[in-house]
Amino acid sequence: MAARIPALDVRRWVNSPPLTSDALADRVVLIDVWEYTCVNWIRTAPYVKAWHRDYADRGLTVIGLHAPEFEFGKHAENIDRGIREHQLSYPIALDDDFTVWSALDNIAWPARYLFDADGKRVARWIGEGEYDRTEAVIRQLLVDREPDIELPSVTPEAATFAATEQPSYADVTEETYLGVDRRLPGAFDLTGDWHAGGDYVELASGVGEIALPFDAGEVNLVVEPGSSGHATLRVLLDGQPVGDRGGADVDADGVARVERPRMVRLVAGAARGDHLLTLVADQPGCRAYAFTFGP
Repeated sequence: MAARIPALDVRRWVNSPPLTSDALADRVVLIDVWEYTCVNWIRTAPYVKAWHRDYADRGLTVIGLHAPEFEFGKHAENIDRGIREHQLSYPIALDDDFTVWSALDNIAWPARYLFDADGKRVARWIGEGEYDRTEAVIRQLLVDREPDIELPSVTPEAATFAATEQPSYADVTEETYLGVDRRLPGAFDLTGDWHAGGDYVELASGVGEIALPFDAGEVNLVVEPGSSGHATLRVLLDGQPVGDRGGADVDADGVARVERPRMVRLVAGAARGDHLLTLVADQPGCRAYAFTFGP
């Protein structure tokens, strides 16, 4: 487990020239391990952006370390668009070969690694949550670095998190992978002509359906359109059009339109309990990778 900031030997940087040990000297450093289609990181992003916004000019350097979960996440046009859409302005290091991930002994997305101004690792957080605690440690390290520093108030994002009762993830359906490498038997059913790859299922021809039993309030899918560059998914909840339970990426007709590899929000605000999600696809080449869920 790395005790100091590892060498940031990555394929490419966005929003910054390569950051060397000299560039990071006397800076408090937060390395945020992320992936642009990961819903758990997407929920974390507002806090990371807030720390960059409020503390970058007070001694904090935020580095977003992007490690792609799927092959399409290595393509420059996809990750660059993801950076723009998530409005990330801090330095981004593209760790396509998981070199820095391995040096950190990282195990999951998202993860946050915090280093003091001497480059020593002080804390690690895996997964969502503890944003108020993360910010408290950032603030303390900035004071340790410069005892006379005048810090702003705690960010509104972290203050709101600390004051809000957090939803329970108890019994929420776990992340469901569709590719054969990580698929759990019986987690979903396929109808139609589907090809199974290691990370995905791909509609080979005609019309295909994916039927997914779940217990959650929110359902998302990482999906990639076919060679045409677009695909549609008709969304049914318990056999009926999803209606007002449709997620942010589902239109009034109950259809999610996919024009690039990304995460689409399919269901939001469903009552907890047993449900059946059915997706109907009719664009050959459309690939479905993983379902994720929320309370």
